[in-house]
Parts: sequence; structure tokens; C-alpha cells
Amino acid sequence: MTLNRRDFVSGVGWAAVATAGARTAIAQQAAHSAVASAAAAPAAVVNYADWAVVKEQFRLDPRWLHLSQFFMVSHPRPVRAAIERLRDKLDANPFATVEQGMGFGDQPGTETYPAKVEQAAARYLGGQPDEVALTDSTTQGLALVYNGLSLRPGDEILTTTHDHYVHHEAIRFAAERSGASSRRIALYDAPAAASADEMAERLRAAIRPHTRIVGLTWVHSCSGVKVPVRAMADVIAQANRNRDEHDHVLMVLDGAHGFGNQPEAAAGLGCDFIAMSGHKWIFAPRGTGLLWAPARNWPLLRPTIPTFYAPEPFQAWEDGTPPGPTRAAWVSPGGFKAYEHQWAMTEAFEFHGHIGRERAAARIAALNTQCKEGLARIPGVSVLTPMAASLSAGIICFEVRGQTPQQTVSRLLQHKVIASSSPYKVSYARLAPSLVNDEREVDAAVRAVREIA
Repeated sequence: MTLNRRDFVSGVGWAAVATAGARTAIAQQAAHSAVASAAAAPAAVVNYADWAVVKEQFRLDPRWLHLSQFFMVSHPRPVRAAIERLRDKLDANPFATVEQGMGFGDQPGTETYPAKVEQAAARYLGGQPDEVALTDSTTQGLALVYNGLSLRPGDEILTTTHDHYVHHEAIRFAAERSGASSRRIALYDAPAAASADEMAERLRAAIRPHTRIVGLTWVHSCSGVKVPVRAMADVIAQANRNRDEHDHVLMVLDGAHGFGNQPEAAAGLGCDFIAMSGHKWIFAPRGTGLLWAPARNWPLLRPTIPTFYAPEPFQAWEDGTPPGPTRAAWVSPGGFKAYEHQWAMTEAFEFHGHIGRERAAARIAALNTQCKEGLARIPGVSVLTPMAASLSAGIICFEVRGQTPQQTVSRLLQHKVIASSSPYKVSYARLAPSLVNDEREVDAAVRAVREIA
């Protein structure tokens, strides 16, 4: 994670700037940062065992019931404070902050901000820091995987009819470029009646000898159905038992709507690659994401965008030699970022760590069960998402008889309830209770649906 000045800064023409004056600026900036950090520090230890205290961390407009936070998150207080602290440092001395923060300076071995993010993410994921690449979104992560895997004419990418536009498009781009084919299957016919056994069996029956990638989504934003990822991984592992290693089927998972609301550690699901957003259920800054894979899988991927997060590719460019097998950091896209957002991901993972992954998942499941049961009791309302927590997560899809999803959303807005409609050919209205809500708000949203039904 550390580049020295000769290998990077001078290579992009900054050596003349890195003078004694810059070092003086670094010292001045450190003093400024200490003041900013003190100002941003919490006055007391926060008791996240109290759900009301967790809810208070979000600066949401109290005039509205916010039940669509899975779309774009509100930053909790610790994340807001980290963003402001880092922004102050960048505004005070952008050169020194980026040089030191990214490891471009003269202090090899110094822990960088990206390294801290990778460590915090790995703790939450249940993996290792060197298995994490930093991205801007799930969309970017999926594109990096499908573009980076080597496919040949005749290879097949198998996915489902339930996946999002960006997943389907990433597959289409890769298939067109490589000459591979793609195919979609339905894992269930009616989402409310979906079962884990049926989904696993349909996948088993669909895998063919020339299938090389299976693209799945942890939680379908079109229906709210949660896929039994571990069982699907077992199906793929069984299919691989009699295959040569170069013919193995890889599982690529869109983890956007399971990452941050499920009790399982993502690294233990049995996937080969998982693309995740930070700015949804994990409450990380907007415009952040992760790509995870076990260490053994990164050499299968060809980087798409030159990286600033590792010295080896830059050194290979200088020396005119191949950089060697791909590592996770090499896939992290380079270019200058909104660093105050990317680096503040650490505080988002720490926030979830204080709450507890399993405890947060149980809370979200309880609020969603309350909401689904309330909706199901309303005449004229059909809940499309399975009632069982084992087959659903944080998104509830429903229909109001005689209304389009857009009409339902519009009428709920008149009751100060922020719902959403799913962006698919067959669309449904959606509510998504999360850690920013409580039981009273869920009841109020259900009452609003009853009034418009």
C-alpha cells in the first residue's frame, strides 16, 4: 500500500513541489488537524445498545418517515465527523494530506488511509485486508470483475432474470467483447412463494458443461427475495468436482442489498467475487464500495483501471517488465478520489462494529417482519416479498390493488412517507425499514398504506 516518492510522486512531475517548504506545511497541517480532530471528537462514549441512540446518529428530516434508505444513505454522526475532519485536512493542505494519506511520501511503512479502510472492511467481512479492493460502487465492482475475467468464445455466463440492470449490462459487455454467451434463468416464479430448495435446484439444473460464471444477487431489489447464497455456492462447488481447474465455474455476487443487513460474514458465503456498495446498508460515505475475493482468486482477474493503491504495477511500468499475478489492491481504480469520503469508510465499519453485525441484522429483520405483517392485514394490499426472514432482508415489495407503483409512492409522499418503486419492467412499490427507523415509524407507514389502499 506504500509508494515512495521516486516511484510515484516524481514520476508524475511533483518532485519540485516536495521541498522543505512542503515538510513545514505538513507540520503546520498536523497542528491544524489536531484542533479539527478535537472539535470533531464525541463528548462522551455513545451507548449503541439503545436503538433510540443509534437512530439519533442520523440527521434525517423528522417531518418525513424515511423508508428508502437502502437507495442512498444518510451518514451517521461518526461518519459525518470523519468526513469533516478529513475535508479540513484536505482543504488546509491537499498536497501533504494526499501524499501522506495515500503513502506517496518519504516514510515507507507508514499506515495509509486506504490500508485502514481495508483492515476495517476485512474485520466486518470476515476476511483479510489483502482480499479487499476499494471501488466507488457495486456497479463499478461488477464491471471490474466481468471485464477482468478471461472468457473465451463458447464460454457461458449464467445469470438470473431477477438481477439488476447494471449486473446484466456488465455481463453483456463482457460477452460481446470476448465472444462468450450469456443466459438468464428464473430462480422462482412468484416471489412470495420462493423457497431455498427450489432456487438451489433451478441453479443446479441450469449449469451446463460450458458454463464458466454464475452471476447472482444476494437480495433482489425487484422482489425483496434473499437468495440462499451458501446453498448456491454448494451447488457450484458440486458442479466443479469433476471439472479441470481451468473449467471451474466462478460465482460472482451482487452484494449491494445484503451487505450491512445480514448476520453472515460475506467472506464465508462461498463466493468467488462479491461486489458491494458502501453507501447503502453499511452507512458508509456516498460514492464508496468494495470488491472482495479470496486471495487465490485475484490472479484470475486482469485490472481494468491503473491503480494508485500498490507500488508493484508502477514499478513494473518503470522497469518495462510484467507486474506479475494480480493482487486485490491492483484492481482498486486509481485516479484522484473524494478522499474524505473513501477514507471515512473506516468509521462506518467501526459504527457497525459497535452495534454488532448479528444484532443489526436481527433488528432490521424484526422491523421488516412487523411491516410485512402489517401490510398483509390490509385489504387490497399484496405483499410480494417472502414473509420468512430466511428468504428476505430489508426490502419489502408490495402492491395496492388498482394503483400503479408510482401512484402508490406518490400517495404515500402526501402522507410524508418516503417509499420507492423498483426500476424493473415489472415494478412494485417498496418500503425498507432499517436502523434509522423504529417500531412507531413502521406502524405509521403501515397506517399510511391502509389510508391510501
